[in-house]
Amino acid sequence: MTTDAYWILRFEHRLLVCTAHAGEAIFPRAPANAFGTPENALYVGEYLGLPCHAVDLAEFPQIAGAEPTPLRAIFTLAGPELFALAGRATQLLDWRANHRYCGRCGTPTEIMAGEPAMRCPACGLLAYPRLSPAVMVLVRDGEKLLLARSPHFKPGVYSALAGFVEAGETLEQCAVREVREEVGIEIANLRYFSSQPWPFPNSLMIAFFADYAGGAITPQPGEIEDAGWYLPGELPLLPDPVSIARRLIDAALAA
Repeated sequence: MTTDAYWILRFEHRLLVCTAHAGEAIFPRAPANAFGTPENALYVGEYLGLPCHAVDLAEFPQIAGAEPTPLRAIFTLAGPELFALAGRATQLLDWRANHRYCGRCGTPTEIMAGEPAMRCPACGLLAYPRLSPAVMVLVRDGEKLLLARSPHFKPGVYSALAGFVEAGETLEQCAVREVREEVGIEIANLRYFSSQPWPFPNSLMIAFFADYAGGAITPQPGEIEDAGWYLPGELPLLPDPVSIARRLIDAALAA
């Protein structure tokens, strides 16, 4: 590749970002030969009319004004569009790294041309990029919002309830089960809000509102440290704006 393109370069789970260009095209723009013409580059989309490729490197090239940056920080630096592109790149790089060998027979796989699949040349098994659907539910009781704290959250942060969809389960069934398991209450009037790819590592978040329908809050041991009802003027620390959880809560407060 000798034409200009944008490059999402990753090393040890960090991306090379031109921090001086915050809010603009923060990823390096150059022909492939500027990075040694990597053979394993993945096409991940277009940005500002140019192709964008992603590649894992053994080390970062020396580029003035560029710094290794965590994926989550891309949202603050450049906004949702580039965060989404970087998230797609990260998920595709992870997918290729995790499917170098066939899961059925152990043969080294190869990327199919024209299709996002790793194919086993021996048995023909196809491995597509993995998505793990997860349901998020913000429960309301009048003006009060049910917010809970996981031990995995940043200190002091509370959020809506969430959990992964199980095999054979609908999104609606998952929402009811997760709320019941995590805090012991029942819900009704489930209403779709929005969805968000969440590349940490490969989730698809599907967010809902729901109404309280009975039961006493009983946090699930090991999963929920604390949970309670909060009025709009008494909210605890909330998730970062990058997450759909924050958009869900903000939408409830604006309603």
